[in-house]
Amino acid sequence: MTALAIENLSHSFGTRQVLQNVSFTVAEGRMCILLGRNGAGKTTLFSLITGLYYARTGLVRVFDMAMQANPSAALAQMGVVFQLPTLDLDLTAGENLRYHAALHGLPTELSKARSREELSRLEVLDRIDDRTRALSGGQRRRVEIARALMHGPRLLLLDEPTTGLDVPGRRALEQHVRNLCRERGIAVLWATHFLEEVAADDDVVVLDRGRVCWTGPADRIAPELGVGSVAEAFALLTGSP
Repeated sequence: MTALAIENLSHSFGTRQVLQNVSFTVAEGRMCILLGRNGAGKTTLFSLITGLYYARTGLVRVFDMAMQANPSAALAQMGVVFQLPTLDLDLTAGENLRYHAALHGLPTELSKARSREELSRLEVLDRIDDRTRALSGGQRRRVEIARALMHGPRLLLLDEPTTGLDVPGRRALEQHVRNLCRERGIAVLWATHFLEEVAADDDVVVLDRGRVCWTGPADRIAPELGVGSVAEAFALLTGSP
């Protein structure tokens, strides 16, 4: 089943075209890597998908629900981790999660149980009562992912989630999200400019200067372009060194 469908999505800021006729899909239970350099339009695309910006041209569908026509129902299926941190630093990790759960109408006892469950999965349960300003960057990212999962979304959107983390932290975060795909059947759209975050069995969407220039399985991008690696294919598609 298609979890997310983007159809001919365009967006401009004044006279500056940021996205042009962007179309692709994310399948349920699949890890889809949105790969693009800084400035390619990834964050603008996330803002349109999540309703922070209104899509005047094109469609966003979440499990066949049009974002423009039924935003509440579409958003209820999404968990989102934005590029910039959004935790309240004066609340504890647990309070951040329970506040998010309350916004989605979860009962108090379920909220408490689920916050412990999600933080435990991400190995930060021992920090549940610590204010988030006392946590490291990697720990805050884990709390943000736990928060995004509190209401049981079927689609998880992550915009450059590993930026600022060390290599072990990046790999641990990536592995956890891949496990969510396999174990819970969650669809994931993971935006990044790090080529090493692409695995052979991922789906890939290459975005460059606001246009989709390639989509397909990661293990097909190099053979189809006649090069030896994903890095070479990405360089060829985007004109980057």
